[in-house]
Amino acid sequence: MLEPSFFNSVFVFPILNILAVYHYALNLIHVPGTLGFSIILLTITIRVLLHPFFKQQMVTASKMQELKPHLDSISKKHKGDSKRLQEEQMKLYQEAGINPASGCVFMIVQIPIFIALYQTLQYFLVADTSKILIAVNKAVYLPMLHFKSLDPMFFGINLAQTPEKMGTAFMILVPGITALLQYFQTQMTMAMNPQATPAASDSKDPNDKKEPGMGEEFQKAMNTQMKYIFPFMIGWFALRMPVGLALYWNIFSVFSIIQYQMHKKQSKSLKVESVKLKAKT
Repeated sequence: MLEPSFFNSVFVFPILNILAVYHYALNLIHVPGTLGFSIILLTITIRVLLHPFFKQQMVTASKMQELKPHLDSISKKHKGDSKRLQEEQMKLYQEAGINPASGCVFMIVQIPIFIALYQTLQYFLVADTSKILIAVNKAVYLPMLHFKSLDPMFFGINLAQTPEKMGTAFMILVPGITALLQYFQTQMTMAMNPQATPAASDSKDPNDKKEPGMGEEFQKAMNTQMKYIFPFMIGWFALRMPVGLALYWNIFSVFSIIQYQMHKKQSKSLKVESVKLKAKT
């Protein structure tokens, strides 16, 4: 369960101990709904730790937006030569000093962290915590942080229960909100990472219709899955997982949306200032 292993030592145990620190501190000042607020603070902590990767993703996305007209031009110029097209695109990326793959690092880094967080919260978000707490306390670094008891209630909601089992109309809103937030987050992510527009056919014959390539069809399919299917899947998981996990996911999504909006405003502001400086010179 909580046996020492590479994954547990690197991901699960640190997350568990951060949660234990917040739980201990909130208990000291007698904050109600300690577990819920501990999860929120843990989410914020993880978001701060991941900020350098998020910032790199935003920088890469901004540069990709600036390069889009050039990428479209290259795509049109070498539309019949995929090898030359890739070479010219890579050359353009190198000249701009960016690595398109670096924009995916933020998503990749989140995967083991989310798995570790899921495993960590899974130990707490169960009906019977008496046996679980014994195992959890063995993984806590300091004796003073040991969990003596655990109350899963947060503003009248049992974080250990699933919306599906609770079955109330209010709780069914939880997966809906989770899916909606994920949809907005996905929309912003896709907007920040534009793809080169496929070149149109130069033929003047109206009957000469250019069939879309496999690459274009694959990209469209991936965009559709990311835009609609992925949020639906997240909502489905939120329906059948403990509410505590949905709480983490929703707080994380809200922070992501806020950061995307802030970066968007900052980018617009910088562009306006750049235009003003050019006009003065």
